[in-house]
Amino acid sequence: MQASAKLLVLKPDPDSATPLYLQLGHKLAAAIHAGFWKADDPLPSERTFCDVLGVSRVTARKALDLLYEQGMIIRRQGAGTYITPKLEQPLTRLTNLSEMLKQRGFTPGSKWLKREVATATPEELLKLNLAPNSRVSRLQRVRTASDVIMAIEETALPYHLVPEPAEIGDSLYEFMRNRHLSVVRAIQNIGAINANEALAALANVPVGSAMLHLTRVGFLENGMAIELTHSYFRSDYYDLVVELHC
Repeated sequence: MQASAKLLVLKPDPDSATPLYLQLGHKLAAAIHAGFWKADDPLPSERTFCDVLGVSRVTARKALDLLYEQGMIIRRQGAGTYITPKLEQPLTRLTNLSEMLKQRGFTPGSKWLKREVATATPEELLKLNLAPNSRVSRLQRVRTASDVIMAIEETALPYHLVPEPAEIGDSLYEFMRNRHLSVVRAIQNIGAINANEALAALANVPVGSAMLHLTRVGFLENGMAIELTHSYFRSDYYDLVVELHC
């Protein structure tokens, strides 16, 4: 079926009391959720929507504005409109972000901002159960999905277990598995914050944007705390999902 013919299912009903742009916006949202387009696929242009669906340019633009406000599409200057690479993380199991991205068809990436050894902060001493004046290997990086910034991640690891942070590659958990330091259990707290200037600059979002803040303490099989990670996720690209049963 040609792409233009597929779009006909989105045609709004001119006899409906619901404004055309709302009808089109709702139909577009439903089509995206149903997999009509995949993450990072380009959407047809406003002109294509107008020509195929017989709607005005204003109607098409207002419908797309609705999806943009909901974080379902992104606009790339000079390149068009694309489906947001949204990532949904289930809260019922321990997940590796790199592997989860691969499973969903994204290419995981990292940009290292910091890999250093430093004196542990009071929080790190407490949550990693370290002695006073202990050192940690401290990491900070930007996490990406198919070159789109998803999160800023800050991790502290006990120095006596991970003394060479510069050797850590794209996957921290793979690095740890190779050294028999696999995380088998974690406690994760979830909150919401507004991005300050520093965080907004790293995440490429406006100052004050809502972000998800995840704090995770990971444990080895013997019960020893091995990882303290603060992750700051862009809320327009990242969802947390819980499946409930009665």
